[in-house]
Amino acid sequence: MPKEKPELSDAMRAKLSKKTPEKNPIKGSKFTIAVSSAKGGVGKSTFATNLALALKILGCKVGLLDADIYGPSIPKMLGINEKPKSDGQKLDPIIKYEIQCMSIGFLTDQETPMIWRGPMVTSAIKTFTQKVNWKNLDFIIVDMPPGTGDTQLTFSQEIKMDGAVIVSTPQEVALLDVKRGIKMFEKLNVKILGLIDNMSYFIGDDKKKYYIFGDGGVKKTAEEFQIEFLGEIPINPDVGKSGDQGKPIVEEKPDHEISKIYLSLAEKIKTQYL
Repeated sequence: MPKEKPELSDAMRAKLSKKTPEKNPIKGSKFTIAVSSAKGGVGKSTFATNLALALKILGCKVGLLDADIYGPSIPKMLGINEKPKSDGQKLDPIIKYEIQCMSIGFLTDQETPMIWRGPMVTSAIKTFTQKVNWKNLDFIIVDMPPGTGDTQLTFSQEIKMDGAVIVSTPQEVALLDVKRGIKMFEKLNVKILGLIDNMSYFIGDDKKKYYIFGDGGVKKTAEEFQIEFLGEIPINPDVGKSGDQGKPIVEEKPDHEISKIYLSLAEKIKTQYL
């Protein structure tokens, strides 16, 4: 006569039925959106900053987190030269243009190199996501560093990222890294909202478009991976000048043709989440 199967205790049932714990959201914000490139020099920080400001213009409460520990750009782009206040437990984000901001660049001298190993970078990222008094935000826009290293893994594996926008220029060298970034986010189950073709072309005095870095590469990559192509942003000297002066183009000239592109992209993102 077969033996009866032993009944499971309540504790054992609870253990077996227990779901995998969710990733930790950033307290004080509804949604976390990463701006990534996997390649340096494609205008990712400029994009992240102007996207944050565009969302603010659309009525969203926005935070901007500079996660590029080795090469922080947000302090320069927003013209911030002060250090955040602290109560000994948490840091207060610095508010500029009605945006709550945090960067390692606020805590160190501008010319001091961050000669840190991976665990120190991970620790800094956890400080910025867990020990900053982010308050009542709709979105935190995260300016990710280039590559597919410790910072990306920390955000993807331990922090609830609600989506990622991938920025690239159209030349093949940049797109090789972008494809690696796409595959990384897919493996880590992070939703990719779309690809942006940044510095896509230049409009000359003759009003013609000149595709300096090639034409159509980012759109083809989006089609290859079945990801939405979010559009092109042309090269415009006004964008660089505004960023260098600490007054990003969307804030300084909201009616500029480039600002209108950012506002359109921000509207797409806002519609998806709010």
